[in-house]
Amino acid sequence: MRERAAELAANLARVEERLKRACAAAGRDRAEVTLVVVTKTHPAEDVRLLAELGVRHVAENREQEAAPKAAACAGLPLTWHFVGQLQTNKVRSVAEFCDYVHSVDRPRLVSALSAAAVRRGRELGCLLQVALDREVGEGAAAAGRGGVAPDGVPALADAVAAAPGLALSGVMTVAPLSGPYAGNPRAAFDRLMEVSSGLRGVGGAATMVSAGMSSDLEEAVAAGATHVRVGTAVLGVRPRLG
Repeated sequence: MRERAAELAANLARVEERLKRACAAAGRDRAEVTLVVVTKTHPAEDVRLLAELGVRHVAENREQEAAPKAAACAGLPLTWHFVGQLQTNKVRSVAEFCDYVHSVDRPRLVSALSAAAVRRGRELGCLLQVALDREVGEGAAAAGRGGVAPDGVPALADAVAAAPGLALSGVMTVAPLSGPYAGNPRAAFDRLMEVSSGLRGVGGAATMVSAGMSSDLEEAVAAGATHVRVGTAVLGVRPRLG
């Protein structure tokens, strides 16, 4: 356990240095960017060690793993983020422990999240996942990584803003593997910032911009991301599930 703590501390220090350099290069204050550590496939013991090292934001992408892990870490000063594709039949469980859902991409999910949040007497922060592998569409979830096309964002934002128990918090994207921004994460994140600017007219508090991972956090910071989701650079190569 001591060796693992030292490993995580060293990895966190390297990521922190990357963030400081990226913020300095972009003329931004380091405090403007929140590090969200993605702990998927890693054990609850790692989450506890991260909390001891000062990490306050952690993320999961599979409900069946996230729920028991969050329960095992109950009482720690952590904000939990859900960043994976979310099925409506898993929403009730996610609403038990999650503070922010980064992958809201369709009206049916909005309705399910709202009902679950109201039932629990909670408010869930919602980020709209924007699919930048296509610039036009009908607003439905895209194939592959999921998300709503940029032209579908306004209607989905209105749905979240009007839903009881939900707060429209911002937008999220993953650098696309196809389409006009494939291989160019900086351009993709710049486009996400444009989408974010338009969204703030719907919800004044919709200021979160979740973009960038281990491989492209610098590009995300340069574009203006407020939250970066880093897993491998902090926790190492993920063990296989099952």
